[in-house]
Amino acid sequence: MDATVTTRDGLLAAIARERDAWEALVAEVGKDRFHEPGAMGAWTFKDVVGHLNGWRARTVDRLEAAARNAEPPPPAWPDTLSDEDDAGVDAINAWIYARNQERPVDELLAETRDQFDRMAAAVAAAPDEALLDPARYAWMGGRALGPGVLAGSFEHLHEEHEPGLRAWLSGGDAGDR
Repeated sequence: MDATVTTRDGLLAAIARERDAWEALVAEVGKDRFHEPGAMGAWTFKDVVGHLNGWRARTVDRLEAAARNAEPPPPAWPDTLSDEDDAGVDAINAWIYARNQERPVDELLAETRDQFDRMAAAVAAAPDEALLDPARYAWMGGRALGPGVLAGSFEHLHEEHEPGLRAWLSGGDAGDR
């Protein structure tokens, strides 16, 4: 997502584009490969879906809180885990992975679609100042909530996972992205 998006309409358009791109990637992978290891190291595409959903839930929570003019709830993972350093992020990733192992892929994909719907609804409902004022939330480090959390969520896929997924789809090595 373009981090310079500065309007509600721009944010909604970015969510729609990202959803379309995600659905195209899911179709490209095809259901016959969802359980095939190698999409990200030993992970399957299903594992990647669960991983992305786990982190995207935080984005959804933040946007929905902004729409209610409230502070966001703490992340879903145990409060003993922190995303402040690589070891903490690795622990959170392990927690998300374990939490999604037994979930069917169709349930995970439905959750992804619901998250996109909820992001769009929250952006549509939130006041402009909650979405677009870089000084509104100190925990955003000077970035506006809407562009900041959406860019972070979408860039996570595009920068950290999509190159490996593309390599895996083309028969190459996806590595441990």
